[in-house]
Amino acid sequence: MELKAVRYEVGGHVARLTLDRPERGNAWTGRMHLEYRWAMTEAEADPDVRVVVVTGAENPGGRTAFCVGADAKALEGHVDKGGYDDGLRGAEPPMPQVDPAFAADFAFQLGMRTPVVAVVNGAAAGVGLVIACFADVRFAVRGAKLTTAAPKLGFPAEYGLSWLLPRLVGAGRAADWLLSGRVFLTDEAAEVGLLSAVLAPDELAAHVDAYVTDLARHVSPASVAATKAQLWGDLLHGDPAGSVRRSMVLLREMSTGPDFVEGSRALSERRRPEF
Repeated sequence: MELKAVRYEVGGHVARLTLDRPERGNAWTGRMHLEYRWAMTEAEADPDVRVVVVTGAENPGGRTAFCVGADAKALEGHVDKGGYDDGLRGAEPPMPQVDPAFAADFAFQLGMRTPVVAVVNGAAAGVGLVIACFADVRFAVRGAKLTTAAPKLGFPAEYGLSWLLPRLVGAGRAADWLLSGRVFLTDEAAEVGLLSAVLAPDELAAHVDAYVTDLARHVSPASVAATKAQLWGDLLHGDPAGSVRRSMVLLREMSTGPDFVEGSRALSERRRPEF
């Protein structure tokens, strides 16, 4: 696919997906939607990819945004057309093959075997915040503005945020953000557990690179895929006893695999495992 609204590159077992409309704050369009899902599908199908990093293109001429939400011109178009128009002209974008319980935007990210790391390097609003929330791990630049945006546009909670946010930050804070649409900063988001770390602009990239490099090289891909499935699967329909039983089945199965051999050898040899 010819990419016009995102950049996609793979190296060192890491796929990097960059929302690439910096002159518009990386605002979301139908074309970006199509390309985003295509890139995620490519990453999930590529056995060389062990981590997906999502971020926004930097704007050298002004303040960088992660994604400011739907493009304002697209929103005006909804009004002109008398209703919501996703801009896809009937084309159904590709989607990674996941459990049916996750098979929708942007919930499919939770169903992928591959962990998704969001690097919120600037403002995130509306669908931009949705993308970050459906990542497995999130890092952000200090002081960036976040908002659900939907209430002030006359929209409902978008793309399953009403299911996800209470599970990430608790029902009380989720209600605050979803009902008010107020702007809050990444520092507040970190305080309630939405973000793993908040860093200065000149520290963010190096911190994320170290994190994903370690994840891609020194953590078992089989373990990551199994653990991710356990994490989100148990949140969907798990109970404590069932989780224990399923984990024991997995433990017995994975104890015969090559990743366990390397992990146990590395432990006994007092070195970092290489997968």
